Amino acid sequence: MTTLRTAVIGATGIVGQQFLVALSGHPWFQLEGLVASERSAGKPYREALRDSSGAWRWHVAEPPPPEFLDLPVTSLDAFVPTHYDVIFSAVESDLARELEPRFGAVRPVITTSSAFRMEEDVPLLVPGINHDHAALVRHQQARRGWKGFIVPLPNCTTTGLAITLKPLLDQFGIRFVVMTSLQALSGAGRSPGVAALDILDNVIPYIPREEEKVQRETQKILGTFAGEGVQPACFAVSCTCTRVNVLDGHTEAVFVALERPARLEEVREALAQYDGGLSSLGLPTAPPELIRVHDDPFRPQPRLDRDTHQGMTTVVGRLRPDPALENGIKYVLVSHNTKMGAARGAVLTAELLACQGLVRSNR
Repeated sequence: MTTLRTAVIGATGIVGQQFLVALSGHPWFQLEGLVASERSAGKPYREALRDSSGAWRWHVAEPPPPEFLDLPVTSLDAFVPTHYDVIFSAVESDLARELEPRFGAVRPVITTSSAFRMEEDVPLLVPGINHDHAALVRHQQARRGWKGFIVPLPNCTTTGLAITLKPLLDQFGIRFVVMTSLQALSGAGRSPGVAALDILDNVIPYIPREEEKVQRETQKILGTFAGEGVQPACFAVSCTCTRVNVLDGHTEAVFVALERPARLEEVREALAQYDGGLSSLGLPTAPPELIRVHDDPFRPQPRLDRDTHQGMTTVVGRLRPDPALENGIKYVLVSHNTKMGAARGAVLTAELLACQGLVRSNR
């Protein structure tokens, strides 16, 4: 494959930093453009990471990739999207709503923002789960008169849930889902984030707008592509989303009422063997296992399981029948919210779109 030129919008923020790590050494994508605020513009990336006191503001566990430290940072006003083949956006939703249509009109934009997730002509893609929804990009281009497009990632809490529900939906059908999340601090970001004295010795029982996002996004991801839109999945999703004192990795307790009876071993096999056609595509960021199922009743745990296959595998455990539900099963999952649920998942999505010919070189 011809190397594709990429840019990251919001390169100095925490998600932008995660993009740099995910793109370091990538065989398909060559990161050439870093875009940030006026405060950072004109500086080499290493200097843009320093604040007014001289403190180094690198917030990702992995070290900054040295090959990007001397790249100059460009301002939004000076950024020329047509110089690149694909653009990764890591900005907040309010700014995304202004910027991403401008860039999407001329080039593919893969974004972690929620701004356009529920637009009728915008696919909400999870590689391995709903590849066919990518065809909605063509309708988006025709409807809007664009040469590019916008494809957002789902909410990071939605991702692990949708991945584990897909094989159950395909094999057994689903009547309804109830989920309670215990979400990591990193999902709140650093601005405004969660105050330290609020989360210490505590659980925050409410995350604004999170539950509505998870419910609607799960139904869209697992819905049926209908040419000019997606018909949402017909099963109901109810969830309670909480914030806990864990750095990375969202834990979710999931209760599923299946359409037909299924032996526990059938359910286990459906989850563990599910691949969604991902392994056959040769995508560089794809994990060798989309779902890992543990027999140990004390797993999964964020600290032990979130980094499975570089944080790209959803880990499931405590799989058991639920006697309170007809055809009920229940399980616990851990999904890495800042890897599969953010920048690394966005890179995987861009790989899928490149494989389908929707992202390509403009040279």
